[in-house]
Amino acid sequence: MKRTSPGGALGTARALTALAVSLIAPTCLCAGEPVMARVESNAPTALPRIRQHAFDGDPATDFASSRNAQVGDQLTLWFEKPIKTHKIEVATGRLDAGSLEISRNGRTFEKVAAFTKGAARWATEKQGVSAVRVICDRAMDHPLVVREIVIDSQPRVARFDYPVEFVLDCQDAPRMLPWLEKAARICEREYPMINRELASAGFKPPQIIHMALKSSYDGVAATSGDRIVGSVEYFRRNLHDFGAMVHETTHVVQHYQGGDNPGWLVEGVSDYVRFFKYEPGHLGPIRRSSARYDHGYRESAAFLAFLVHQYDPTIVLKLNAAMRHGTYKESIFETLTRKSLQSLGEEWLGSEPGPAKKQEVKTSP
Repeated sequence: MKRTSPGGALGTARALTALAVSLIAPTCLCAGEPVMARVESNAPTALPRIRQHAFDGDPATDFASSRNAQVGDQLTLWFEKPIKTHKIEVATGRLDAGSLEISRNGRTFEKVAAFTKGAARWATEKQGVSAVRVICDRAMDHPLVVREIVIDSQPRVARFDYPVEFVLDCQDAPRMLPWLEKAARICEREYPMINRELASAGFKPPQIIHMALKSSYDGVAATSGDRIVGSVEYFRRNLHDFGAMVHETTHVVQHYQGGDNPGWLVEGVSDYVRFFKYEPGHLGPIRRSSARYDHGYRESAAFLAFLVHQYDPTIVLKLNAAMRHGTYKESIFETLTRKSLQSLGEEWLGSEPGPAKKQEVKTSP
């Protein structure tokens, strides 16, 4: 995540070989869930060569800075919780004035290896590590380029299967920048989940998302293509509402380009991802006396959750694919459930609401 959109000659950056770092998950999967990570750099990004490309396991992609590397330029991989590392190997292009550093406490860093002929290696004895950093020890006449790090650890670290970077605009309210940065980190962390929930054959989600807070916008938030705009006034009064930005990020991933897609279903899918995947238990009560399946947002999300539970665990996935590929027709509900949409709506309203299992909202980044 960066604060302004960087410039720079991308062609020149590609021609220059520099630091190369990427995260590769070990082939031997350790017990337990993988640890999630976030990646940060103080060097501005040469779009579209975003930071997470350095850790997506794809040797054909990389991170590049939009300017020549300076003393102290770094790329840091932060782990959601400490890992026991067995080995860290870093392969670079021609970095000979750089250091491989680790942090054990998430605050201070120590040097564990120097780069020699573009490579660094550190063999450990299952020591706890909270972050890994590659840092330039002197200025270079080429950009910082990051391709491949190999980390053997327990538990393993999940690579970025859906790399994304948020470009932020908070010029209308500079004091809200820390909030906007936190919202972007949360949306980055939830991006893999959103994409798994809305996967379809052949679809590749956007890898650059523009997120802005504007004083002139008087709604809550809105999305057009890969651009999200939120209201300065609303979020200033509702600092807890990161879910609204997760909702808008879901719209970016939906990426519906054509077809006769009903608005209630578009918003229902986005709120389903928000309230049943990102912050389950926070939907709030639905007033059955006036609710309708096609009212959109929370009510349509609750209707979709009913269909998931009663008929088809993958129905949201299938509805999303139909809307994304322009083949949606109302008859799809009968195809998937053998009941008409109207009868399904009536059944939902007549059903007993499930227990509201409230969970902690994930707002820690």
